[in-house]
Amino acid sequence: MVRADGQKGRAAVDRLAETTARAPRDGAIAFEKGAPKTVTPLAGITLVEDRALDTLRAAYLRTDTAPVVLPVERTEPAVGAEETGRALQQFAQPAMSGPIALTVAGKSLSITPAVLGEHLKMRPDAQGRLVPALDSKGLLAEPAVARPIEEVSRPPLDAAPRVGPDGAVVMAQQSRAGRKVTEEALGKAVLPLLTRTGAARSGEIATVAVQPELTSEEARRIGIKEKISSFTVEFPAAPYRSTNIGRAVELINGSVVQPGKEWSFNRTVGERTKENGFVDGIMINDGQYVKSPGGGVSAVATTMYNAVFFAGLKPVEHGAHSFYIERYPEGREATVAWGTLDLRWINDSGNAVYIQAESTDTSLTITLLGTKKYDEIRATKGPRTNITQPEKRTGNGPACEVQTPLEGFDVTVGRVFVQGGKEVRNEEFKTHYTPRDEVVCTPETPAGPTTPAPPAPTAPATPAATEAPASARTAQAAPAPAGPLGAAGTPRTS
Repeated sequence: MVRADGQKGRAAVDRLAETTARAPRDGAIAFEKGAPKTVTPLAGITLVEDRALDTLRAAYLRTDTAPVVLPVERTEPAVGAEETGRALQQFAQPAMSGPIALTVAGKSLSITPAVLGEHLKMRPDAQGRLVPALDSKGLLAEPAVARPIEEVSRPPLDAAPRVGPDGAVVMAQQSRAGRKVTEEALGKAVLPLLTRTGAARSGEIATVAVQPELTSEEARRIGIKEKISSFTVEFPAAPYRSTNIGRAVELINGSVVQPGKEWSFNRTVGERTKENGFVDGIMINDGQYVKSPGGGVSAVATTMYNAVFFAGLKPVEHGAHSFYIERYPEGREATVAWGTLDLRWINDSGNAVYIQAESTDTSLTITLLGTKKYDEIRATKGPRTNITQPEKRTGNGPACEVQTPLEGFDVTVGRVFVQGGKEVRNEEFKTHYTPRDEVVCTPETPAGPTTPAPPAPTAPATPAATEAPASARTAQAAPAPAGPLGAAGTPRTS
């Protein structure tokens, strides 16, 4: 009598099923170096385990040497050989048969099969038919395509309002529509040509008009008709300041703030990183000089704050430097820190406000254009109070930076709104400045007895002290504060 161990037999069949299983493989077409390559479809195979065990038992008693054929289930691929052959003959081979010629706004360009193949695929649709899929975005970025298209494309030009000799706004630059080629337009031009031959493999790419954000007519309609305010800040020349201030000015210039909308320095300028066009500059973080991208942009924040101040617009958030910087107006200056302190204001003038910003290596000016809500904005300033004397510290080594002393104090500035020759409103803002300690750097003492060297001359205060931490806060006394005035502590500022 022959007995079978069912458990071991099942385990053996399981192992056999595992090693012989094959998933179905669809037929496919790829493009390599300008030529189509087919992938042969294969049926899937799965061992029928219950029947396989019976087949093995029955075959055990056989006396012939013929191989035992186990029962399997076959799964046909969704894309078979017939469909793969059809797609190869009807599309893939014609698509790679030669270059296609295109024109865009009178400019000619040619796209080779090798370039086309890099951005062309064939994918099955819901019915299992292989259909072409063109990566128009990638093709548009190819140098052979991008260069001639760039030559005929042009960006739109916004209207550029400027103040004329009589104080009224004139258009220094009229608006102009631009022209560009979209990904969709390129795809519509290319795909129909791929199955054609000879001279029929040519076509034209359509261009679309791109409207400017601010047209000359729109500028007049939304009330950009006169200068509301203008403010200039001067600063010592330094390469990092010129770069960082110039980049911030570039990002701010031409901004339009609609009525009731909020303007934010951090949202407009973005994070002060190298990727955003800023370079390392000198800043102060918790009393320590540090290098960080964006040093110097607090001059832009101060200029904007004063332009907003004299335009009579509503401040929402701002913070002063921790200690007073002599070239800025007392109590009327601002600094910014990415993620912790912003300069924000709301356009409550009733009309749109256009921001004109420009800079040189030693100065920057921000002018706000729109429609005046008040005849005049006057500034007042009280005396320094709660004066605190600075301390003196001594340091040495290459990390030491000389710092001139300056007293700490409180100061109150006022904003008076004048309409029809009368004061119709007033506000007060209080600012607290901490003292700026004197720092004296002494030369390092060399090892062993030496002849005493003459004391090193005291260097002038480094201009980097203008980038200080924003621990000082400006508070509005009357009426109530317009909004948050910055985070507490001493964050890194620029």
